[in-house]
Amino acid sequence: MTKPASDLTLALEGFEHYLRFERRLSDHTLEGYQRDLLRLQEFCQTTEVSLTDLRHFHIRQCLAQLHRRNLKPRSLQRWLSAVRTFFQYCLKHKLTTLNPCTGLQAPKAEKPLPKALDVDQAIQFVEVKGQDFLSLRDRACLELFYSSGLRLSELVSLDWGDVDLKQAQLRVTGKGRKTRELPVGRHALDALIAWQQVQQSTCGDEVTAIFTQRRGQRLSPRSIQARLAKLSITQGVDQPIHPHMLRHSFASHLLESSGDLRAVQELLGHANLSTTQVYTHLDFQHLAKVYDSAHPRAKSRDSDTPTASAAVSSSEQPSTE
Repeated sequence: MTKPASDLTLALEGFEHYLRFERRLSDHTLEGYQRDLLRLQEFCQTTEVSLTDLRHFHIRQCLAQLHRRNLKPRSLQRWLSAVRTFFQYCLKHKLTTLNPCTGLQAPKAEKPLPKALDVDQAIQFVEVKGQDFLSLRDRACLELFYSSGLRLSELVSLDWGDVDLKQAQLRVTGKGRKTRELPVGRHALDALIAWQQVQQSTCGDEVTAIFTQRRGQRLSPRSIQARLAKLSITQGVDQPIHPHMLRHSFASHLLESSGDLRAVQELLGHANLSTTQVYTHLDFQHLAKVYDSAHPRAKSRDSDTPTASAAVSSSEQPSTE
């Protein structure tokens, strides 16, 4: 292996250790960093550029190569963000004297609005019938998803010790290992109590994970995704449902009713309010539809005149950054 590759490899190993043990990032996030930085490593090996010799034009050249490989703008943005963070680490530890990513921007990506169920669809989906093991587990899982707006990773990692059934509260560990306290709705609470009873009778009292298989093993994220795909059919919903859709539904329905963006931010565990603001657009779509159906002057006699909701759907989408 050439010296340039060796220098970069040592720096990447130190950076991975920093992300894993100091920033304590999840395995999923670490895999994303590793995948993106491998592309930088391959570029440096091909061009025989050392870590300390990397400059602004090298990063631009690598970015252009990735673009020619048909990487989507969102992937290019993520790659540049990972490389920028890596060089910030290198500067801090005096492995290099500059950050060659400074001032660079990846192509802008479209930011589609998150898909959310309407209230009737959400209720229809989470109300799983039946008293058997799978039905009770599915109902508790879906009710908790929708009740507390959890991420999939947060839900699968839950233990019974994280839930206070008497106080109807839940402690979750989200991105960046940050914890937050969440309320548990009445329907979700009832579903959890019913599920706990059948889980203990099937798996034993010593089980700590909330959502498990019959033998007591914790469910994987992929298992829950598969269950939701199947339930999309059996529950009569006219579209495939993925876990994040229930989180989006939670956020948009709560914002429609309360209008309290800060509270929704806290409940979702968003570090920045700008990430939550995408739901204000969903909220305005709801208001525009109400206006169109209720206001006597909303509908024009001229069929070519757009309604308020049509104007919203054709407008530019807000930034979620």
